[in-house]
Amino acid sequence: MSLCTMNESGKGRAILSAVASLLVVIPAAGQYPGQVSKDKKDIPELRSIAVLEWEGDLGKPKASRLVPVAVLDGGELQDGGIYLARPEPLAVVPQVEYQLEEDGKPTGLFDIKNAGQQQGSWVGFGSWKPMPVPHRPSAKELARVDLDDTQGDEPVLHRKHHADDGAAKGTGDGSKSGDEGGQGAPSDPDRPTLHKKTSGEDQSGNTGGTSGQGDTASTAPSDPDRPVLKKPQKSTPAADEGRVESVPDDTDPDRPRLKRGKATADAIEVAPTLMGFPQDLQQAVAVSDAKSRPAHPWDYAWANADDEAKMKASLEAVARDALGLNPRPAAAKSKRASTTKKTAQPAAPPAPVPLEDERYRVFELAYGSGATLVLSAHTDGPAAQQKFITIVAQPDLYGNALVLLKNVTDGAHLDEKPRMRLVDAVDALADNRGELLFELRGTTQRQFALYRVLRGAAEQLFVTGGGQFGSASSE
Repeated sequence: MSLCTMNESGKGRAILSAVASLLVVIPAAGQYPGQVSKDKKDIPELRSIAVLEWEGDLGKPKASRLVPVAVLDGGELQDGGIYLARPEPLAVVPQVEYQLEEDGKPTGLFDIKNAGQQQGSWVGFGSWKPMPVPHRPSAKELARVDLDDTQGDEPVLHRKHHADDGAAKGTGDGSKSGDEGGQGAPSDPDRPTLHKKTSGEDQSGNTGGTSGQGDTASTAPSDPDRPVLKKPQKSTPAADEGRVESVPDDTDPDRPRLKRGKATADAIEVAPTLMGFPQDLQQAVAVSDAKSRPAHPWDYAWANADDEAKMKASLEAVARDALGLNPRPAAAKSKRASTTKKTAQPAAPPAPVPLEDERYRVFELAYGSGATLVLSAHTDGPAAQQKFITIVAQPDLYGNALVLLKNVTDGAHLDEKPRMRLVDAVDALADNRGELLFELRGTTQRQFALYRVLRGAAEQLFVTGGGQFGSASSE
């Protein structure tokens, strides 16, 4: 993952370190709160946390946008929507690359191409691409490498050949006399033999005429019709019919001419823009880091499947009770009931009321930290009359659900107390511990908040916008 400017090789690993190095020239009165230093070792690492929102498929979304949440700079979380905005914030500068995650596992990359404002907040637009797959050589490539290595390791002896080896080879005693005296006769009388050119021979091999150079063989063909190999010439490209080089009877040198080709002006590539909050809106955590870090999955593995079912049923009971969905106990019957009559069989308990849009997630936010459960749901009915609940809990020592945070609101008071919608867990502080990232959505506004679950408590670590427009009650 990389908060970076993309290089030509497409690896996307030249991260915002280049941008961070430019911070040394920013005036102290600017937005940068840290200590400005020219020493590269003192430059803080940058890590940006954002939320990618899209509709459609993740690989080929109909429209998408990236909402900056926070930038970790020098160990402090800054509001990603306004941090170092010139005019766009640092988190949505074009060519910055984000890694998309689900449960801490990388699922793809998102490259920022341009940025804009929606309802007064900066968002980034760009394109999705899959994670690069490391090249694995095929069996054919491995076989070729083995063959090349085998041939390269075996020494091969070669005999040096002379011009008269062919004449002396296979002549028996004549070859010996040829070696000693150099006058061995060729076995084939019709075989052509190279001779040194004397000063009295011309290029055609005849004596007389212009004297040639010594120790050179005759190269000129005696047959004028003999074909001669020539170096291939580059073929002339076909004429471009769409391009006008000259116009007949055109006497105006300033007359404009139409030519095919790309425009030289800098054009901004506009990516599909996501507006509003469609029904099929999907969200994913996006992280851009100046340093490559190993993936840290957040999903929790239960030792016993019955424990998971028990914890989920316990949280659902808490949610129904808070939303007023649990049936009230029937009133006690009058004591005047006849004792002579046979006692009636108790009626079976009614089926629990289903929770609408129930979402249940279990995380292991740190290695060996145990399970952290998050459940959210709402009631049925008109939007203004719906009730919403979000619960964060952990198992206690007795295997019961210990509620750490409970947020309950209704459709008529969302701007006073927003609805908490879980996005995912993310390592916001780069300390190998996960935080819970929530969207705080109201009727006309929204924010994002990070919660840290530690020592039996869920505390708000960061919220965008400088202050939460609603507050969540915790128990």
